[in-house]
Amino acid sequence: MERPGSAPVHDNGRDLLKEPLLSENGEETRLLFMFGDEHRSGICELEPLDDVKCTPGAVWEEVKKLCWIAGPMIGVNLLQYFLQVISVMLVGHLGELALSSAAIATSFAGVTGFSVLMGMGSALETLCGQAYGAKQYHVLGIQMQRAIFALFCVSIPLAVIWAYMGHILAALGQDPLISFEAGEFARWMIPSLFAYAALQPLVKFLQSQGIVFPMMLSSAITLFLHVPICWVLVFKVGLGNKGAALANSISNWLNVALLSLYVTFSPACKKTWTSFSREALYDINSFLKLAVPSAVMVCLEYWSFEMLILLSGLLPKPQLEMSVLSICLSTTSLAYMIPFGLGAAVSTRVSNELGAGHSRAARFSVNVALCMSAMEALVIGSALFSIRNVWGYAYSNEGEVVDYVSSMMPLLASSTVLDGIQGVLSGIARGCGWQKLGAYANLGAYYVVGIPIAVILAFVLHFGGRGLWLGILCGLFAQAILLFIITLCTDWGKQAKEARERVYASLLPTVTGNIIKDEQ
Repeated sequence: MERPGSAPVHDNGRDLLKEPLLSENGEETRLLFMFGDEHRSGICELEPLDDVKCTPGAVWEEVKKLCWIAGPMIGVNLLQYFLQVISVMLVGHLGELALSSAAIATSFAGVTGFSVLMGMGSALETLCGQAYGAKQYHVLGIQMQRAIFALFCVSIPLAVIWAYMGHILAALGQDPLISFEAGEFARWMIPSLFAYAALQPLVKFLQSQGIVFPMMLSSAITLFLHVPICWVLVFKVGLGNKGAALANSISNWLNVALLSLYVTFSPACKKTWTSFSREALYDINSFLKLAVPSAVMVCLEYWSFEMLILLSGLLPKPQLEMSVLSICLSTTSLAYMIPFGLGAAVSTRVSNELGAGHSRAARFSVNVALCMSAMEALVIGSALFSIRNVWGYAYSNEGEVVDYVSSMMPLLASSTVLDGIQGVLSGIARGCGWQKLGAYANLGAYYVVGIPIAVILAFVLHFGGRGLWLGILCGLFAQAILLFIITLCTDWGKQAKEARERVYASLLPTVTGNIIKDEQ
């Protein structure tokens, strides 16, 4: 039903919000400029006509859709996480120097490289997801190529930083021998940086289409082969910790090769991947407008947790504090794989529905995902609390460390609950294209609230490591509240129209180029 004074949403019975923006008629590709004109003249005031009823059957169907994506994505994240863990474990058999240098190099690489590329790649959750919902399938391949090109360009200065990692760590006051070995490890891992620049867009390209099981299979094959490759390079070839770094690079490129072969030859990607196109080099700014705030959003959160480890080194008994906080960080990282997978699922569902103009379906998916995240968070949090007296033994046999970990577990359980909720809220933000709002929220939550409170509790009130984790817990709470308020105040009808407009804008360079070619 139309509202007085607004433009009609139908043209001869067609729903322009739900109609593909490009239609194919023989060899002619025609852009529906009417949608753009109608869109600018008042469609934003209308509510989409999709109808979703909150019935048990509808809820169950949405749960299945979310789990279909979330389950394999959890597997993908775990398998990729274990790839680095196995490398560090094997290096640990070479001695303390090799282990400590590999650990600090891996941490530095995450802060200065992988987190940046992962954040920038997350922009495709918006761009590809909404284009897929709008049935502009060819746009996905162009956006993926554009993202790979942009991430490769960003990887060049990051590689320079990695090349001088040893000097940087030494300048920051780290042990000279550890700094030198860490620098060597980082230099051998530079090829992995460029592999990650290709891997992230490939993952987001497939995720936005709901093609997730091939990614899990590819990650499993890569991990299965990584173990013998790493073992041979570290122990048999005699490369030591440099062999582990080289094994990481080989395994990541192997994963890229497997996914590239699937995208090229699988019928599932026939519509979304056609061929390499020069169109990917046009309008890079449209990608960067989402990629840069997306990277800031991810990095601000990632860096705040890494900062805890650095701050713990300034406390009395730094070895104990750093050991315990490292255990806590490792535990929360593992627990976060579940909400991260669920966040990826809701990001895909929301972006697809908004791209299709289905605002009510997007909002329904958000509500179901939030309920699922609350239940998952309570289950994981309760599980961690129940094993608080024995969990420390998984990492150490020292009574002091085990007792300290036991006293930290209630805080860990609380942070896991908040992590479970904010992980899904962050996925909603990526699906809608709110990366800039998410960056502001994370900046305020962690660097205005979390870190300052952590410093005060740890160094002024002398709460030690517990104070640091309490501070980050306050940051998590603030982040969850801010993202929840943004989600609660969202006009989903407006979001659907903005999503369609974003897809429409991405088509203009392509159509303009075709027109110029025709005139020539």
